[in-house]
Amino acid sequence: MQILILRSNIAAADSVGCDYGQTLKLVNPTQYRFEHLATQLKWRLQEGRGEAVYQIGVEDNGLLVGLTEPDMKASLKTLKRMAEKVGADITLLREREIDYDSDRNTRKIAEVLVRKVPDDQQFLDLRVAVLGNVDSGKSTLLGVLTQGELDNGRGRARLNLFRHLHEIQTGRTSSISFEILGFNSRGEVVNYSESRTAEEICESSSKMITFIDLAGHHKYLKTTIFGLTSYCPDFAMLVVSANTGIAGTTREHLGLAMALKVPIFIVVSKVDLCFRGTVERTVRQLERVLKQPGCNKVPMVVSNPDDAVTAAQQFTQSACITPIFTLSSVSGESLDLLKVFLNILPPLSNSKEQEELMQQLTEFQVDEIYSVPDVGTVVGGTLYSGVCREGERLVVGPTDEGRFLRLKVGSIQRNRSACRVLRAGQAATLALGNFDRSLLRKGMVMVSPKMNPTICCQFEAAIVLLFHAKTFRRGFQVTVHVGNVRQTATVECLHGKDELRTGERAVVRFRFIKHPEYLRLGAKLLFREGVTKGIGHVARLLPPSQNQDQNQIHDQNLQEH
Repeated sequence: MQILILRSNIAAADSVGCDYGQTLKLVNPTQYRFEHLATQLKWRLQEGRGEAVYQIGVEDNGLLVGLTEPDMKASLKTLKRMAEKVGADITLLREREIDYDSDRNTRKIAEVLVRKVPDDQQFLDLRVAVLGNVDSGKSTLLGVLTQGELDNGRGRARLNLFRHLHEIQTGRTSSISFEILGFNSRGEVVNYSESRTAEEICESSSKMITFIDLAGHHKYLKTTIFGLTSYCPDFAMLVVSANTGIAGTTREHLGLAMALKVPIFIVVSKVDLCFRGTVERTVRQLERVLKQPGCNKVPMVVSNPDDAVTAAQQFTQSACITPIFTLSSVSGESLDLLKVFLNILPPLSNSKEQEELMQQLTEFQVDEIYSVPDVGTVVGGTLYSGVCREGERLVVGPTDEGRFLRLKVGSIQRNRSACRVLRAGQAATLALGNFDRSLLRKGMVMVSPKMNPTICCQFEAAIVLLFHAKTFRRGFQVTVHVGNVRQTATVECLHGKDELRTGERAVVRFRFIKHPEYLRLGAKLLFREGVTKGIGHVARLLPPSQNQDQNQIHDQNLQEH
């Protein structure tokens, strides 16, 4: 999202050569000036991937000058004409009065969101991973947001989100599910309350929030980690129950999001169940945890719409800001503040970074595999780079033998609606026709035949051991998560050390125990085994030939011993 400051037209006649530079004249601009402003707005929308925020009445240096009531109305009218010309709508985010010494008239400044009207399915899509302890109200909150109806206090809102019978019976999420919430070009919510299908929501929305509902129970931790590493969420929403506070897996989920550098905001739910003092105690508890040396976050409690706008803008500009919302899915208290925040929340990457990824060769991560009647084999995942079209020929692998197999993409669906072109960073499902499902597994990649994908059985990673009960040494086995790859690996050696203790760093060589995997240099790595946890990044890939040589040397050493 681009934030552009529109300066007031003070002393417009004398502005040439003054310190203000070129003055943007929004009150009755000439036709030439209007065309120039419209062209500038179009460029800003392209840079902000369909969104731009205009601050009216603020100088380039941040000085709040303000506009009189007639000038503000005229400026907003001009901005609306500019938006209509480039196919966009405007929404007044906030307006406030200021004191300006040189003028007794009341002056105002305003912030306006300009958003493109959706065309050809090119809506802005943000992915939000939903974390939190079991029974904290994650699925219920998503049900209320996406279905448009408040909960009855007994979990009715969450029933549509569950995928398995045992989830309905226990009320606990065990698998990864996806829910969508749309916002149109005027900033209005688009959900299932007015739309019957996901396709209708996509067609009406300029911005889409895809919620990745993850499991809260500790026994489903590997599923939660897979959701965080594989689905590349832009943000994480940590849900904390007001009546229980920080309990169970809450700290662990917060640590995972921070280790993977996913920006996180917090929702304190179930405020209708407890007294105000209990809610405030939970918020204070969260503030203490966030301010600890390991977190170094700046908590920001959102209590009104103005706070929500400020939180959304500062959240992506500063990695340390952590907004905190207190709300109820039953009474609906403060639910609108979260919607305002999500509506304004800008993407982390700009259009230039997106274009650079699209210029690369196609690489699609396989996260889910299905068999659909009358369609055949279907894979779900995220396009990491390049562009994928219907009918495109790709190769998928690596197989257990380290080979890549040819296939053809049939049809593509995004958010359950048909799509012809998939761009880098977008999640989708691809139909592969009669391709044998048994040849596929999670963790594979579908890449362009022009690419020479690097596969490995062994790799080296620079790691830091977050926690281990004893000592971490050669021969120890851990479950390694790298992107959509999840496999058990053995520690082959620690460079320069015999063993590692909690908090220590080292370069470690891992060997996958089952089959080779496709990895990227620099990819974030997370490993675990029981209470043992560590993070790091892939530093070096050992080619298969070198892997075999190392294995032979390893076997000889074992025989000698």
